[in-house]
Amino acid sequence: MTQAETVASPGEGGTGTVSPGTRRADIHRDSGPRTQPTGFGRYIDIEVWRARVRRTVRLASRPGPWKRGLVLAALALLLGLLLLLHSSVPNRTGNLGSLVETFLPWFGLFVPLLLTGALLRRSASAVVALLLPVTVWLHLFGGLLIDKSQPGADLTVASHNVGADNPDPEGTARDLIASGADVLALEEITPQARDTYEKVLAKAYPHRTVRGTVGLWSKLPLSDTRPVDVKMDAGPLAATKPDDVKMAYNRGLRTTVATDQGPLAVYVAHLGSVRVNPRAGLSSGQRDAGAQALGQAVAAERNKRVVLLGDLNGTMDDRAFNGLTSHLKSAQDEAGNGFGFSWPAKFPVARIDQILVRGVEPRSSWVLSATGSDHLPVAAGISW
Repeated sequence: MTQAETVASPGEGGTGTVSPGTRRADIHRDSGPRTQPTGFGRYIDIEVWRARVRRTVRLASRPGPWKRGLVLAALALLLGLLLLLHSSVPNRTGNLGSLVETFLPWFGLFVPLLLTGALLRRSASAVVALLLPVTVWLHLFGGLLIDKSQPGADLTVASHNVGADNPDPEGTARDLIASGADVLALEEITPQARDTYEKVLAKAYPHRTVRGTVGLWSKLPLSDTRPVDVKMDAGPLAATKPDDVKMAYNRGLRTTVATDQGPLAVYVAHLGSVRVNPRAGLSSGQRDAGAQALGQAVAAERNKRVVLLGDLNGTMDDRAFNGLTSHLKSAQDEAGNGFGFSWPAKFPVARIDQILVRGVEPRSSWVLSATGSDHLPVAAGISW
């Protein structure tokens, strides 16, 4: 009879009984985790040891916080450079520079998006890189977040593109009267709605002048009124058209308002529209030509006190208006509270309706409530 073989289990003091025919190799293969002696009477689990080694290697090879998110860091730096050097973006192809500058404040929305990505990636480099666009954006637009308005204006002026498709010109006129403006400029006046505006505004504003599709209503006397050519009709055929034909679609005028502090030159303008085409980019040639002509007219103005009211179809960040901003300053920038976006009325994204001044001090600037137009009216208080 064969006797059972007794084998000591590794790491234990007891014994185990092995059935006949069982090999020692089978015993070690089925006896649980493989171990090795350490030389001190203990055993190390080889699989656990290997797992620890692999974990250590992974941790050692994992990039640190300064090496993670390098793509996010690069995007943050590019955003900062775009904000800083926006005037260097070329206008040769599709007026890309003007398009960028029109919506320049909105590029700040990329900052929280990049910051979210940086935090998720735990990227210190991306967080530090975001300091550039944040600093530049605050330098460009941080002042608009502060309420700079002051009381004590001598004269209140307002401007409104009343909209050719306005379904309620009478209601719009009454809303504008309620604003309390002393001088009121209207743009995009249609022949059908002109009589309505003149009738409703007559009592509050006894003085008025209308040239084509733009007009000025005033509580104070007006004089020396004349049209201003904003280049809405250019090309070889323009010179062949009679003045009465051109006057029907004229979109600029200049007049003098008699104030207690002296004469005030007031310009009203509605520059050409712009279009954004995914293939052609920003189409603004007519508007740019009008802005240049308007800038020349203001530069030649002899009166030291000037106010420009109108729908300029562009923001003052756009380089196309350098000829104007070199002679005039924005009432919203000087005395407003916020960006003063005026278009489109349902969800304003840009301030294209402007009040620009020279020789007078803006005391306040604000946006009025919506009317039946697709633009919001804008107003400002000025003093001497």
